[in-house]
Amino acid sequence: ENKILVAQRPLLTVANKTATLVCNYTYNGTGKEFRASLHKGTDSAVEVCFISWNTTRNSSNSNKEFDCQGKHDKDKVIFNLRNMSASQTDIYFCKIEAMYPPPYVCNEKSNGTVIHVKVFFVLFLKETPIQTQEPQSAIPLWIMVAVTGVLAFYSMFITTVFINYWQKSKKNMYHQSDYMNMTPRHPPYQKNKGYPSYAPTRDYTAYRS
Repeated sequence: ENKILVAQRPLLTVANKTATLVCNYTYNGTGKEFRASLHKGTDSAVEVCFISWNTTRNSSNSNKEFDCQGKHDKDKVIFNLRNMSASQTDIYFCKIEAMYPPPYVCNEKSNGTVIHVKVFFVLFLKETPIQTQEPQSAIPLWIMVAVTGVLAFYSMFITTVFINYWQKSKKNMYHQSDYMNMTPRHPPYQKNKGYPSYAPTRDYTAYRS
């Protein structure tokens, strides 16, 4: 009796979006043309890809939603799936068929392989250089002392000049307020020669050198 038996690993974890599923099979018939296919889902509703071969040629095809390629190697069929996404995590079944010559034979449904596609979220943080502001150098103490001294000297100088100016102005105002006694004086020996009686006697000795 012609019979095909298929063995698959129960779990396949995918970390780099690429899965390699090996379908090992045994066949004791005389078939010369075969077809192997990979199906997705518990009901095997989606055919992912397939490969067919005979004694002279091989051919393969893939579902447009998958990047799958099959390869036959003696008593096994290797399916390579690339660029897998998390949504493609499911159970996958291998199906081996003896197409020619008759009678047609295929394997009973295997236990399948659960392909778990892991997705790693990598957060890229743009490094922003932290600009550190250099502390401004403090003003040397001797400069502050010198500036303070200059300002103090300047203030004292201005104050002194203002006091001197004020004193001189006050003195000038005092001299301008004085007046000269212009009352006519008569000589002591000419009391009755036309001089008023109230005119004091002129002292000529004050003019002698």
